[in-house]
Amino acid sequence: MGHEDTAVRTPVRRPPRPSPARTARGPPRSPSPPRATMRRSPLLPIFLTVFVDVLGLTLVLPLLPFYAEHFGASELVVGVLAASYAVCQLVSGPILGRISDRVGRKPTLLASQTGTFIGFLVLGSASSLWMLFLGRIIDGLTAGNLTIAQAYISDVTRPEERTRAFGLIGIAFGSGFLLGPAITGELASRFGYGAPALGAAALSLTSILLTATLLPAKPIAPAAARSLDVDAAEAGAARPASDVRIGRGDAFRRFFDRPLARRRLLEFFAFSLSFSTLIGGLALFLERRFAFGVKETGYIFAFSGLIGGSIQGGALGRLARRYGEQRLAVVGFATMVIGYGLLGAAYGLPALLLLVAVGAFGSAVVRPSITTLLTKSVGRDEQGAALGVSQSLASISQIVGPIGAGWLIEHRALTAYGLMAATFAVVGLFLGAQKIPAGEPVEL
Repeated sequence: MGHEDTAVRTPVRRPPRPSPARTARGPPRSPSPPRATMRRSPLLPIFLTVFVDVLGLTLVLPLLPFYAEHFGASELVVGVLAASYAVCQLVSGPILGRISDRVGRKPTLLASQTGTFIGFLVLGSASSLWMLFLGRIIDGLTAGNLTIAQAYISDVTRPEERTRAFGLIGIAFGSGFLLGPAITGELASRFGYGAPALGAAALSLTSILLTATLLPAKPIAPAAARSLDVDAAEAGAARPASDVRIGRGDAFRRFFDRPLARRRLLEFFAFSLSFSTLIGGLALFLERRFAFGVKETGYIFAFSGLIGGSIQGGALGRLARRYGEQRLAVVGFATMVIGYGLLGAAYGLPALLLLVAVGAFGSAVVRPSITTLLTKSVGRDEQGAALGVSQSLASISQIVGPIGAGWLIEHRALTAYGLMAATFAVVGLFLGAQKIPAGEPVEL
């Protein structure tokens, strides 16, 4: 380009390139976003938001069984307490996912976080068992934080980058499980059971401020991002954008009518059932089998978080690129079967720690892998609704798992508790091992 300008001797005549001023005043010549926008990754604020949310959740999670027993609850009532949150989440999850598709991720996330903040305040000031239920119900009715965060990540990432991006949520979970339960033990032993819940409320308020100040109001999709609209491909025609804003009652039917999306949702459901059963009864199991209190239980949760955070913070992206999400999910399910199935046979601390580590590895690779596969199986404009359906399935699992675990532990069936969690993982392993028929669309 510069060689033909060397014959021009007059210094006034410069190469015919637009000046910066003219370029700035003129219309945009490329659809690429500005450099400042590209340099500012929206994943950092969403990671911080999720991390603070999860840290608040993990302050409460190992505390609730001991808190409820303090007010005279049985093991089964402890399971029902955990399930009350999930029942409310089952009602609100798809609604919040659909609302976030319509009005935007940020305002919906702020509303959800505000409900969590109020729920934690009620929990921290509880003076009887019914107040624990009230706090969990308020939180559950607005519990869309994770679903909306996942939808936001789908908005701003290419399909091939999504597993690693969803791994950030895994890192947030792992870091939260590492720090939160350990802090809970110290706070509860020094200041009483209400202190961790009030600490969670303070963290929830911090999360609201982070979302309000750091998160872009409109996610910026990557310039090269493309997403396969599987439903349109199966129908042989493109669907108008307005048609993807489906009603809540139609969401299950629409996604379960598609073979590939149905399979991904069932895999996610199997994972959620297995994980919810384990987590829903773990504190009670540790109390009955090892005579652990809230402090020791917090350290076991923290150890599990350390394993999960280490995997998702380092190796997950490389493993996904090398083996693919589906193989990774199969390996994860297999390790969950081993870790959870043998847990009921553990009587010593070394065996307990080994099995917790094995199970934590499995859950750490399954969750982001299945979530990525799900988002790839639907159109970009449907991802919020699909993740809302997955949240509904997670809520169902969080009803079945803790109640089943609580009932078994109340009847001293500790070995059966571990086997129940492993059985659900076996279902996920079976689903994941099936090959995709040639007639089904391939995920992008």
